[in-house]
Amino acid sequence: MTAIDIATWTLGPLLALMTLLFILRIVLTWYPQVNLNRLPFNLIAWPTEPFLIPLRQLVPPIGGVDITPVIWVGIFSLLREILLGQQGLLTMFARLH
Repeated sequence: MTAIDIATWTLGPLLALMTLLFILRIVLTWYPQVNLNRLPFNLIAWPTEPFLIPLRQLVPPIGGVDITPVIWVGIFSLLREILLGQQGLLTMFARLH
């Protein structure tokens, strides 16, 4: 097993998991009464909040709606496609070797 295979096997599920967590975070924003410090909601909030805090300083809410989780879904989806898609960098490099 090469380093590219290891990177592919770890990055694929990790990027997919983060995308899913941010999608769930978007759904949680529809319910402002939910306490993000209680189970099971903290399992979604804990890994996503470190990404959201710095981006919230750059992107203000639009119409009172926090769009930073949507931006992160786009970023992680783009990263996954660039690295692991059919024409992704790691995929193409793995074909060379």
